[in-house]
Amino acid sequence: MENLLNPVIVAVLLLCVLCLLKVNVLLSMLVSLFVAGLIGGLPLVSSGDEVSIMSSVIAGFSGNAETALAYVLLGTFASAMAYTGITEILSKKIARAVGGNKWILIGILLVIACASQNIIPIHIAYIPILVPPLLAMMNKMKLDRRGVACTIAFGHKAPYIAVPMGFGLIFMGIIRDNINDNAKDFGWKVSVGDVTAVNWILAVAMFIGLAIALFVTYRKPREYKDVQLEGVTETEDLTLKYQHWVTLVAIVVVVALQIKFGSLPVAALGGLLVMFIFQAVKPKDIDEQFQGGIKLMGFIAFVMLVAGGFATVLKNTGAVNDLVTSAISLMGGNKWIAATIITLIGLLVTMGIGTSFGTVPVLAVLYVPLCHQMGFSPAATIVLMSAAAALGDAGSPASDTTLGPTSGLNADGQHDHIWDTCVPTFLHFNIPLMIAAIVAAQFL
Repeated sequence: MENLLNPVIVAVLLLCVLCLLKVNVLLSMLVSLFVAGLIGGLPLVSSGDEVSIMSSVIAGFSGNAETALAYVLLGTFASAMAYTGITEILSKKIARAVGGNKWILIGILLVIACASQNIIPIHIAYIPILVPPLLAMMNKMKLDRRGVACTIAFGHKAPYIAVPMGFGLIFMGIIRDNINDNAKDFGWKVSVGDVTAVNWILAVAMFIGLAIALFVTYRKPREYKDVQLEGVTETEDLTLKYQHWVTLVAIVVVVALQIKFGSLPVAALGGLLVMFIFQAVKPKDIDEQFQGGIKLMGFIAFVMLVAGGFATVLKNTGAVNDLVTSAISLMGGNKWIAATIITLIGLLVTMGIGTSFGTVPVLAVLYVPLCHQMGFSPAATIVLMSAAAALGDAGSPASDTTLGPTSGLNADGQHDHIWDTCVPTFLHFNIPLMIAAIVAAQFL
């Protein structure tokens, strides 16, 4: 009974229930974090240096501040791309290449989603610009958007788990550093190569989940109404003009700066400066692009900020430590049970804070010594840590993996964030990930 009142469990369950009841995600997160804080014994506000719910929330903002700034700047970059008309040309070229074949369209979206994580690391900023013009074509195909949401989510998640480029290199670096930092006492030393060598197992599991979604669960046609979208216009002229070439150069600059500095805000700002200086965007319209960027990505940026506060509240209650400590007694030295509990706790934590990257440091302090104590090898620990962190990212209402697809697929108001993105991705990716991690950990 005591475990059921653990702030982590209460907060995540409350968050999921509120979201499933279609309460606004931001409001659901705020209510859940305050309930978690109160159950964990934190005061609402502090009278001095005392840790409180509000001080934890504000302090937690800094953890995701760079991500939030990146989203706003990338949203502005995406808005500026739309302003030049290059996205309409790209959408039209995609439509012609597809030729009414839904599998070609799904394949193209999958390649673009994967590239946005590892090759051109703009993350989810392309979605609200590229996807809405394609909705009319999807409607004609009667393509179930839940399958498209799973496709895009797979492209955003599997590459960073398995491929050491772009966001993948960042994620694997976090896994490596946190395992090494917490394994000094027993001499473990892992590299990014070690992470790459085993994480392909998780990517394969996700691919199986994607195949089930596309060929089984969401194979049947689904009807949608044709809705004229604001700002989406038809164009027959596919000639690249001056502003389009400048935009392409700006994209190259974004990629180069991301590779050089590993900072999305710096990369996005560099791309914007190229477009502004060389007047792909007219000076009088620059303000409009920033407003468009905030409209596209501002809400997601705020969700990520509050997710940082959510994570900090849970940390300051000590609930994660208590949950793991109480779970150890249930393991009884059984590696199958241990692997199951490790992944389940990872699922709970990540569902709450919505970021696999931010989950790793929270869990590694306890998980790495625990895995060593249970007799898991470094390779098995990598798989369990990676899966525990990634679990919940697909399916969490506060994750950019789910918020991104919804931002494009719901442009005409016919795609529900919870039931059409979060639930499908949760079922088709988190279950295979759990099974793969639990089984692989027994044999690595």
